[in-house]
Formats: sequence, C-alpha cells, structure tokens
Amino acid sequence: QVQLVESGGGSVQSGGSLRLSCTVSEDIYPGYCMGWFRHILGKGLEGVAIVDANADPKYADSVKGRFTIWQDNQKNTLYLQMNGLKPEDTAKYYCAADPLNCLGTLLADDYANWGQGTQVTVSS
Repeated sequence: QVQLVESGGGSVQSGGSLRLSCTVSEDIYPGYCMGWFRHILGKGLEGVAIVDANADPKYADSVKGRFTIWQDNQKNTLYLQMNGLKPEDTAKYYCAADPLNCLGTLLADDYANWGQGTQVTVSS
C-alpha cells in the first residue's frame, strides 16, 4: 500500500498562514487524483481541496480564495498553502489519494489511501 506522510501543521493565530506537505512513497503524476481533507472536532470529516484527473483544482466553498493546492511531481509531494487562517480551520488535516479510481471529488469516501494527518490549530 502506498504511504502518504503529511507535515507542516502547527499552531497559528487568526490571519496567519501555513503550508502543508504530503509526501507520497511512489511516483505521482498530474492524474494521480489526490487532495486534502480535514476532521474538525465536533463536526466530522470534510473535503478541503483536491486535484482532479485533468490537474484542475477543486476547493470547498469555505476555503476558496484562501487556500491553494498543487503538486510537485518531481518531489512526489502535494501541497496546501493556507492563508488567512480562521479559527474554524482548526482541524486535523489529511492527505488522501486514489489513483486507481480517480473520481475527482471532495468526498472522503471516494479515496482509498490516507496519511496519518497533521494538526492545524488557529487561535482567535
């Protein structure tokens, strides 16, 4: 099974920025179909941003304009740049992929391979 390892989480104040990284144990490519999801305490798991089979990003409405997703295929790494962080962004962030079944959605159930997560905490 492919390994995905997230890093870059931390604690910041409102308005701050973080960049999350997800390193994949195999070669990735534009149609790899991977993205970021988050588990908000008391709310559940939700999609944040993904890159679809056409290498086009999709964002949850709640992060659109603040977060940017991209992948560096030569580094086998997926990134999430998070700007203008808000307390409601506090969550454990997970990287997920499903290159063999690329549906290109923000639905967690559509992804088979998951990392361990990295915590992001935003204070008010």
